[in-house]
Formats: sequence, C-alpha cells, structure tokens
Amino acid sequence: MTLTFTFDPVVDAALRDGIAELWTEVSNAGGAVGFVPPVTRDVIRPELVKHLAAMAEGRHRLLVGHDERGRVAAAAFLALNTHRLQTHWVWAYTVMVGPALQGRGAGRELMAALAEAARSLEGIEAIRLSCRGGLGLEHFYAACGYKEVGRVPDAIRVAPGDDRDDITMLLPLH
Repeated sequence: MTLTFTFDPVVDAALRDGIAELWTEVSNAGGAVGFVPPVTRDVIRPELVKHLAAMAEGRHRLLVGHDERGRVAAAAFLALNTHRLQTHWVWAYTVMVGPALQGRGAGRELMAALAEAARSLEGIEAIRLSCRGGLGLEHFYAACGYKEVGRVPDAIRVAPGDDRDDITMLLPLH
C-alpha cells in the first residue's frame, strides 16, 4: 500500500481526530509512542493538544500519511530546536504507522518522507530521535539509515520492574 504524505497539512477537526485515532490504535497495539495500553482517545488528547499548540507556535511541524481511503495511516512530528547552537538539526517525535500497515513497508515510506521533509527546512542537517529499547526499534531505524549515537540504560519505566533503555538515533541528511 502506498501512502500519500503531506508536510505541514492544514489541521482541521478531521485531521486532528484522525491523528488521535491513529495514536490510540498504535498505543493499544503496543507501539512505543508515549503511552502504555490500554488507552483511549481521551487519554491521548492532551498530548496531541500539546503537539498542535507547538505547531501553532511554529515549534513543531507535522508529516501525515493518508491511505487510499483518505484515512490518517501514518504520522510524525518534527520539533525545531530553539537553542542557537542546535538549530541545525531537528527531533522526530511520535513516529507512528497504523498497526494494519506494519510490516508492509509503510514505516520505511514514512521515514523516507520524514527525511525529505526535514531536508526541505533551511539549514537542517540531521534528524535525531529517541526510541524505547526492548522492541527492536533501533534495528528498524538503522535499516532506515539512522545510527545509534547514545543509550541510557533503564531510563524508560514502562511498568514497575519493566525498565527499558532510551536509545538516541541520528540520521545525517547530507
């Protein structure tokens, strides 16, 4: 399945609700996007509002992928750095692909589109992201060209007795 990607889409109620639904589905399928299942859209909504507010303030940019039915099937946020010594790279946050599309190339499509979106931003030379250990995500990102540049053991507590590494990955864009 090929997705249609839009960078900096107009955010309306349908897009907002589509992202909330995707985020809920991904979280409940065990995706490492900031929540532990089970969650509802009401639990996700405050975090989504924070991302949307950062977009309105010009601090975050959104990449969204729609399937052939026009449904939000993938999304990722790019966070711009405000520190004057770090404005040459961006953070990728809340990178997600619908569970039904996982293992079918949609994640690689999203990451390629995200790199192209970042390349379109003036002065941006790299994308940095962090991922939760224990799920093999670092291997997926490595297959997309990222390299592991840091790891903090047991920095993410998924549940009592279930601590995971926080892994930092970097993709140079030149």
